[in-house]
Amino acid sequence: MKRAISTDKAPRAIGPYSQAVIAGDFVFISGQIPIDTVSGEMKADIKEATTQILKNIGAILEELDLPMDSIVKTTVFLTSMEDFKEFNEAYESFFRKDPPARSTIAVKELPRGARVEIEAIAFKG
Repeated sequence: MKRAISTDKAPRAIGPYSQAVIAGDFVFISGQIPIDTVSGEMKADIKEATTQILKNIGAILEELDLPMDSIVKTTVFLTSMEDFKEFNEAYESFFRKDPPARSTIAVKELPRGARVEIEAIAFKG
C-alpha cells in the first residue's frame, strides 16, 4: 500500500505528482526546488537555495513526525558543478552526524530556472 502526503508548510507540487509518498517503512520525497513557502519566491543564491530546500523537506517530514536524520538517501541535481562547494557547506549544516547516502548529478536545467533540486528517501520504521 502507498499513501500520498501533502502539507501546506512546503511548496505545492507544480505538476501531477505528490510532495511525498509513504510505501511501507519508507517515505519518498519528490524533488524540491528552493521556493519559499511564505513569499512564493525562489532563492537564487546556492547556499540560500539549498537551505530553503532542506527546510521544505523538513516540513514534509514534520507532517509525519519524522526528523531530518530519518533521511537515508538524497539525490541532488545541480545546474553547475561550480556550485558544489557552496552547496556542500549549506547541506552539511543539516546533516552533521551520520549523513545520508547521496548522489549529486549535473543537469542542463531544472524547473522554474532553479539551480538546485533535492529529492530524499526517509526511513520511518
